[in-house]
Amino acid sequence: MLAVWQLIDKVIGVYMLVVFISVVLTWLVQFKVVNTSNQMVYMIGDFLYRITEPLLKRIRSVIPAVGGFDLSPLILLMVLWFVQRLIQNNLPYG
Repeated sequence: MLAVWQLIDKVIGVYMLVVFISVVLTWLVQFKVVNTSNQMVYMIGDFLYRITEPLLKRIRSVIPAVGGFDLSPLILLMVLWFVQRLIQNNLPYG
């Protein structure tokens, strides 16, 4: 059972990294540092969007953008961090 919780902990960590990369890529596209007409950039962006959007959409339905800023990735990262800490602090790693 410990291995399952450790796996969940690692998956949450990877998903947090994916959310962070998605946010950075979105900024790079918005500031025209990278161009989505490049097929590789488009494929990566589309993949990240499909992976992160289901959870971000649920958060956006509860908390709208504040002053034009989308806070849903920040809230998602905080929730994932909290769940990860719960798992790490309440399981005896052996």
